[in-house]
Amino acid sequence: MKLSEKLQAFREFAGKAWRLSTPYFSSDEKWRARGLLAAIVVLNLGAVYMLVLLNEWNRVFYDALQNKDAAVFWRELGRFAWIAFGLIIIAVYRFYLTQLLQMRWRSWMTRHYLDRWLAHQRFYQMELARYARGENAPPDNPDQRLAEDMNLFTSYTVGLSMGLLNAVVTLVSFVGILWTLSGSFGFSFQGTDYSIPGFMVWMAVLYCVLGSIATHYIGRPQIALNFQQQRYEADFRHHLVRVREYSESIALDKGEPVERQQLGLRFTDVLGNYLKLLNAQKRLTWFTAGFGQAAVVFPFIVAAPRFFSGAIQLGELMQIASAFGRVQDSLSWFVDNYSSLAAWRATTDRITSFEDSFAELRRQDHATGSESASDGDSLAIDDLQLALPGGAALLGVHGLRLAAGDTVLVKGPSGSGKSTLFRGLAGIWPWAQRALRLPPDFATRAMFLPQRPYFPNGSLRDALAYPEPANKHSDAELQQALRDALLPDLVPRLDDHDAWGQKLSGGEQQRLAIARALLKRPRWLFVDEATSALDEAAEATLYERLRERLREQDGALVSIAHRPGVAAWHEHQWVLEPGTQGGPRFVVAAR
Repeated sequence: MKLSEKLQAFREFAGKAWRLSTPYFSSDEKWRARGLLAAIVVLNLGAVYMLVLLNEWNRVFYDALQNKDAAVFWRELGRFAWIAFGLIIIAVYRFYLTQLLQMRWRSWMTRHYLDRWLAHQRFYQMELARYARGENAPPDNPDQRLAEDMNLFTSYTVGLSMGLLNAVVTLVSFVGILWTLSGSFGFSFQGTDYSIPGFMVWMAVLYCVLGSIATHYIGRPQIALNFQQQRYEADFRHHLVRVREYSESIALDKGEPVERQQLGLRFTDVLGNYLKLLNAQKRLTWFTAGFGQAAVVFPFIVAAPRFFSGAIQLGELMQIASAFGRVQDSLSWFVDNYSSLAAWRATTDRITSFEDSFAELRRQDHATGSESASDGDSLAIDDLQLALPGGAALLGVHGLRLAAGDTVLVKGPSGSGKSTLFRGLAGIWPWAQRALRLPPDFATRAMFLPQRPYFPNGSLRDALAYPEPANKHSDAELQQALRDALLPDLVPRLDDHDAWGQKLSGGEQQRLAIARALLKRPRWLFVDEATSALDEAAEATLYERLRERLREQDGALVSIAHRPGVAAWHEHQWVLEPGTQGGPRFVVAAR
């Protein structure tokens, strides 16, 4: 890669990190955030000042040892105690405030991205868009990016930025000291005398520049390996969660060998990439460990001729070594932190791709059209064009009307787009063009029952009332809804906590979802195979009760079902038939 390309890549990465970092310090928590950051900066400056005092103390203390001056020796020990005490206080509060800033920054970022991820069904659209591009397309595993990457990003950003600040201030503070103490280096070449002022400074710069260049080329593979490691770890963890969620289905299919193989393959990816990362870190550690050990004796080797000639005393030699060590540490910040920088870059790239996915969804939001209030108490589908995630046309719907009091059965072949019709009416399908006229209460009193309902882990009352708060309904109302949905055994268990999506059978889950509808009394109810796991007698009983509730509300019922018996509870049908032009279409038919 050319130098210009490297500089461009660095500028792009710096821009990414800046765009991710600045929103918190401009948010509603900006003054607290800026105050913490300012305090940490002051403490870092204070630490450097104490190190300058400690460097000057080295000269006086070791000169006292060389001169066998007991009075100065004991006085300097007392002075050292105060310097050490100051360094301890600074170290404790710098650590505490740094961790506090990281925690608050992580909390804000997590809330910020959670809000965006859950708003406007982005979490759903993101998965649809990703699988349309392929399973490995970004952003993979958003749960990891929210739970882990936010933590790593804030930790690395604060730690590395404060470390860089500390290195720069230390360099500025000690380079003058080292320049003054090191003197000049004279030599002759072809009869001409030359003198290099501040020789130790130039040696430190040369030593660290060469070390930084070598570190970059040795450690560069870690950037990509860190990115891949986070992804493989998340994939492995995600598949473990899926096995737990679908444990009954896997057990019934006796799919344990397949799942063991799949988990083994994913874990092999984890270990294989980790071994590559480990080898890359080992190669870098060989160099950095040797670089650090050589730096211990390097200043003594360079300054030894002046000491043995009597130009400087032991105290000044120790002060030179200390100052050289501080300058060398500052200039070696890149060497010492290369592994952390590689991990930070990988984490930043993962969050940036997550951020980019939101922008991509906004740019490619295919849900267009208009919604307006209907003339009467009815839902009118003037034009609804539905497409697949890849852009291919799926279904066009024109001229359908659902009036209050109607009961409609939607019929058509499996996979023809009936469920996607419901998604389009609900407004969650992103590849839709809509021209709808909705009744005034549709947004607040429409309810959709899917074939596989969702129940949060927790109390049964929360699962039943979801997504409303359970305290919105009395215990008597909750219990009656369970009885009406043919779940009398669950009536005394409202306060039991469990994973209801796994604890209950498929039929019980569908009945619990119907209990929600009976509890909430919607006017516009859309049922998508929501009784497919029930026996015919239970299905008939529940449909009868749903119709009674809707009749009381002057509401409408629309169902997708393949069982012939369901048709008895509907007066009209929307039948999906192949169209001669423009693909399949719905026709209205009497029962």
